[in-house]
Amino acid sequence: MSRAWLNGWTLFTLLIAALVSIPVMVVVSNVFVPTGEIWNHLAATVLPRYIANSFWLILGVGTGVLIIGVGTAWLVTMCRFPGRRAMEWALLVPMAVPAYVIAYTYTGLFEFAGPVQTALREASGWTRQDYWFPEIRSLGGAITMMTLVFYPYVYLLSRAAFLEQSVCVLEVSRTLGCGPWRSFFTVALPLARPGIVAGLTLALMETLNDFGTVQYFAVDTFTTGIYRTWLGMGEAAAAAQLAAVLLLFIFALVLLERWSRGGARFHHTSVRYRPLPRHRLRGLRATLALTACLLPIFLGFLLPGGALLTWTVASAGEMIDARFARLVLNSFTLAATAAVLAVAIAVLMAYGLRLRATKAMMLAARVASMGYAVPGTVIAVGVLLPFAWMDNAVDAWMRTTFGVSTGLLLTGTIAAVIFAYLVRFLAISFNTVEASLAKVTNSMDDAARSLGHGPASMLARVHMPMIRGSLLTAGLLVFVEVMKELPATLIIRPFNFDTLAIRVYELAVDERLIESSGPALAIVLVGIIPVILLSMAITRSRPGHGKG
Repeated sequence: MSRAWLNGWTLFTLLIAALVSIPVMVVVSNVFVPTGEIWNHLAATVLPRYIANSFWLILGVGTGVLIIGVGTAWLVTMCRFPGRRAMEWALLVPMAVPAYVIAYTYTGLFEFAGPVQTALREASGWTRQDYWFPEIRSLGGAITMMTLVFYPYVYLLSRAAFLEQSVCVLEVSRTLGCGPWRSFFTVALPLARPGIVAGLTLALMETLNDFGTVQYFAVDTFTTGIYRTWLGMGEAAAAAQLAAVLLLFIFALVLLERWSRGGARFHHTSVRYRPLPRHRLRGLRATLALTACLLPIFLGFLLPGGALLTWTVASAGEMIDARFARLVLNSFTLAATAAVLAVAIAVLMAYGLRLRATKAMMLAARVASMGYAVPGTVIAVGVLLPFAWMDNAVDAWMRTTFGVSTGLLLTGTIAAVIFAYLVRFLAISFNTVEASLAKVTNSMDDAARSLGHGPASMLARVHMPMIRGSLLTAGLLVFVEVMKELPATLIIRPFNFDTLAIRVYELAVDERLIESSGPALAIVLVGIIPVILLSMAITRSRPGHGKG
């Protein structure tokens, strides 16, 4: 391999890292742009409310996802009770439901004019003043909705961590007199802490990124504030400054996750991985364990999914039409394009890093994969500002030079939307591809070189066939994330270009909840596929599983 070729891979990775970092750099640079009295007005009126609501969301959702995610992961991994095998994958299913979809569905079910309260009044003869019912459109309601759909992040990584634990360590704790509960708190939980904290961090990032739920529930957060300041007040610089404050929350979460690990290291000293000893639960304990697993599944998927299916059947004649087909086509086009580009870029970056893992390459790869930690509203602001400037500059030059107007080449097409998706979701594809390439032994590369294959031929004929399953998984994960994505699409999309997520949001805002069920159900059904794949992957993740 020539040094020049290696430099080409390095330059490509550095270029991708530079492009992906543009939105964040733009947002940060606008911190120092004078905004007159607008920022002072925001700081004196709404900023304290944004901070307070964001803090309570983080605290409430964090507590909820930890209790549900860690508790259910321990039950299905370390206990034996009727229905456990079904619970292993079913507990991941709520991940397929976007937070804004479950918020709209629960509102339709439990609002004053909804079927639940209507049936309650008809059965009891009460009026509105005769009973109290929890207000679904509130901060507490938002915390509940997000907890029901974000706990799988903690469950996923906690279960993977529990599956990787050594039997010998657990047996030593039992010989020292530790019962199941004490063994859980003193041995299993500390060993799984890195995975638990990583899952919690992901859930909280999604919480801060949410727009549809908090907007619909009238809970003022940074995402709603950025949207209103940009589109309502027309103050791009002030919106960027709000986005910069939100970035501080995100970076604080990342630093907290790193700090929680400290200098501690968690290792298994045993190389023997026998099947985990599961505690057999009987009678009341088995019933309680099954109920604890069924409850989040029922509330997070079965109840809203059943409501969506019922409403879709009722409104199919009016809503499933040519416009619905166009929404599906638009969503599929965006998701497929973003998925193919994300996987292609991830392959080139991960392969370049495999060939020459210099510090510059590794830093560039980390920068390129940081977008998932950045909320969609922040990325939208960071993309629109430079893209609008480029559109205006090109249009002005074409007018001056050739007397022709180019219009909005970037912000008026899906180019800006696709770029925002790549910034946001490149981390998903890159991490998946990098992990898969790491499993290909270096002796394969040496053998291919001895047979005269260059780097490009080696990638096409050796590595790509070996990691094609991971490539499909990476593309599918990006596809589904794009299908669900709302805030960036809502802000950047071209005029008269709607997706399923946008249509669900618009109908819900107009209080046409039943009519929004068709597009919402389509998003949920697409999201179930990667959930099943993830469940199968973590089941096989324990060393020694499926020998032979």
